[in-house]
Amino acid sequence: GGHRGGGAMEAMVQAQVQAALENQVLQVAQAMEDQIDGELHRLENMDEDDLERVKERRLEQMKRQQAQVQRWRADGHGEYREIFGEKDFFKETKGVERMVCHFYRENWPCKVMDKHLSLLAARHVETKFVKVHAEKSPFLTEKLKIWMLPTLALVKKEKVEDYVVGFDELGGKDDFPTEHLALRLAARSMINYEGGSEEYGAAQGDQVQQGRSVRTSDWRSMQRTESDEDSDFDD
Repeated sequence: GGHRGGGAMEAMVQAQVQAALENQVLQVAQAMEDQIDGELHRLENMDEDDLERVKERRLEQMKRQQAQVQRWRADGHGEYREIFGEKDFFKETKGVERMVCHFYRENWPCKVMDKHLSLLAARHVETKFVKVHAEKSPFLTEKLKIWMLPTLALVKKEKVEDYVVGFDELGGKDDFPTEHLALRLAARSMINYEGGSEEYGAAQGDQVQQGRSVRTSDWRSMQRTESDEDSDFDD
């Protein structure tokens, strides 16, 4: 079965998430520094007073960005968390610009999705990442018309705008790189990501069991058919 090395994978993901968080802080600092350097370079022919003003404006901007990041963190951004039931779901979306919610059950494809979402949550503090156990939240699952697991509900300003269902859009196999998911989310403006950078290097090298196609019994069997309309989530 696909559960071999689950603990090892978890430990690896933890390490990657830790590295991602440290990396994020460094990247933000570096990007800001580069920006300031570039600016100052362009402004070499300005006088002292002008430069001072530019520096002050930049500093203000940095302070605002830091404050925003702190607000996000206080509201549960920056880590991938489990939430429970519809009350939680609506509480978490309240006043939130962007949230990705993974509807899962205990199976291999959902664990693969977890791994990528942990990395993304650590890198993209601008977006909230949560997961909900579909079978334990039947009302919410039904309400959002979730019919296959894993499914990501992409929530913008408290409305579900789109879904990523299974792995089909991500290459159809379970060893897709995190970047595929990042690009899919960025296409719907769910995260700020241009693509093409080495940002997700960590996830590439760690191929989850050589790219086997996902066993259909894991989640395709949950596809809705006329006959089992109401037993989608029964084992």
